[in-house]
Amino acid sequence: MNIHEFQAKTILESYAVNTLPGEVAETPEEAVNVAKSIDSPKFVVKAQIHAGGRGKGGGVKLAQSVAEVKQIAENILGMQLITPQTGPEGKQVRKVLIVQAAEIQKEFYLAILLDRETSQLTLIGSEEGGMDIEEVAEKFPEKIVRTQIDPAFGITDFQARDFAYKLITDTNYRQLIPNATELIICLYNAFVECDCSLIEINPLAIVGEGEDIEIVALDSKVNFDDNSLWRQPEIAEMRDPHEENPSELEASESGLSYIRLDGNIGCMVNGAGLAMATMDIIKQKGGEPANFLDVGGGASVEAVAHAFRLILADENVKAVLVNIFGGIMKCDTIATGIVEAAKKVKLNVPLVVRLEGTNVELGKQIIAESDLNLQLAEGLSEAAELAVNAANIA
Repeated sequence: MNIHEFQAKTILESYAVNTLPGEVAETPEEAVNVAKSIDSPKFVVKAQIHAGGRGKGGGVKLAQSVAEVKQIAENILGMQLITPQTGPEGKQVRKVLIVQAAEIQKEFYLAILLDRETSQLTLIGSEEGGMDIEEVAEKFPEKIVRTQIDPAFGITDFQARDFAYKLITDTNYRQLIPNATELIICLYNAFVECDCSLIEINPLAIVGEGEDIEIVALDSKVNFDDNSLWRQPEIAEMRDPHEENPSELEASESGLSYIRLDGNIGCMVNGAGLAMATMDIIKQKGGEPANFLDVGGGASVEAVAHAFRLILADENVKAVLVNIFGGIMKCDTIATGIVEAAKKVKLNVPLVVRLEGTNVELGKQIIAESDLNLQLAEGLSEAAELAVNAANIA
């Protein structure tokens, strides 16, 4: 689950991560009140959407006065912000974050994420902050530093301090090493205790002058493990339905795993691994999957019917492939779900069904006696071929 920058800022502040003063606003008038509450002659107005590259799209502006804050907020609020991560359709801006502007001396990149190859958390940092980390990796691979954190021990003071020294190599800023070390430890604590999947600070900046110099998280991105939200109720409440695909949000509320894609062959499968294999073989046969949809190992008839409706709600879908290997999820349950969904949803695209496993004959019998207009396939390869051919003809 993703959250907005202002929400990430609040969470990190609760873990003693240093940030600049600022609050969120939903109207130009609220933006003015926030600016007046900040002891600063200059401000930064930042659009709040779930996408990076907001500055490139005109969603981050410097304001020289409170009056200019109002003007910028009026321009940004309600706009359809297009960034490299939103696609051409963009996202509507409903909130802006007003923060104190600062004189930046140096920018860094800092992130904590899960390395699935080592099953350990990994600290990633670079002196090239403010840039996309992919661009840094391509142009300046030697400027990326990494540290693995053993989950059995957690982060140690030595690890954090050693990483801070590798990150801040300029001797003019070495006095900030203790502060950077503490910040890294705070980020780790937030990551673990909040069940995060990513914490990214870009940029982590050195701001101020003389004795007032400090290290600050200027922009933050925090993602969470969806599977842990049941024990993070306060974080779950931060979900913004406006920022999510309506079909994916509806699916998650029904306990289904659904991700919409750009293809035209709808997929309904039980099991994430089988779903990935189904998508792969569709592409191998020359087709394009329209979605990832895992109904799970023990979905009810109602959930299967709901999943079927989600697929058919996608106007790009020209054919549907149902691929079920019956285990916990028996083939007759899936067959009954398909029949019920077909009664409630207008079935106006070709349907290909492949059933195998527990109660497969009963499942085929239920479908055969339903008089549905579909094709039953004997294997996954045949099912994919039938679905691709049906989508191409439609």
